[in-house]
Amino acid sequence: MARPREFDEQDVVARATELFWRRGYTATGVRELGAELELKQSSLYRAFHDKRGLFLRALDHYRATESSQAEELLERPGPVREVLRDWLTCMVGEETGRGCLVVNTATELGAADPDVRRRTEAAFEVTRKALESLLRRGCRTGELPAGLDLDAAVDLLFTTVLGLRVRERAGHHPERLAATIDYAIRMLAAP
Repeated sequence: MARPREFDEQDVVARATELFWRRGYTATGVRELGAELELKQSSLYRAFHDKRGLFLRALDHYRATESSQAEELLERPGPVREVLRDWLTCMVGEETGRGCLVVNTATELGAADPDVRRRTEAAFEVTRKALESLLRRGCRTGELPAGLDLDAAVDLLFTTVLGLRVRERAGHHPERLAATIDYAIRMLAAP
């Protein structure tokens, strides 16, 4: 008969998410996970099978918490450009040097692992759809040009936010990032 778990699995996943977010997948060793999470390796393997299994759960946890908060910011009422500026600023202004776990993972692991890629692409798609919805609202209300190429604008903003997240993680000066945000928003008004 298996012994009951002596730890809160959700708490372990949340703490592992923080560690993977700070250090990345490759730089985070199993021993380090065990020490940080106060788990024996045998408990870690029993609960999550391996480091990769825990990492996939951490990505799912991140998407359910951090990514959903970003989506909510894009869906809030208010002038479209203000919503967009607030969202972009929030994406690079919270905890300098951390970036975004999904973006960090995509740059670290690329498309090498199909399960990781599915998760990063799913998170990216949520962002793209939320951006499209916001821009469509702006076109409908007249805040943005009616003839705005939505696909191109979404791609531009999505690529901009990914670049901003990487630059933020690399320690680029916040004023430069803010100037980039302002310029990207001004470009939306171009005919």
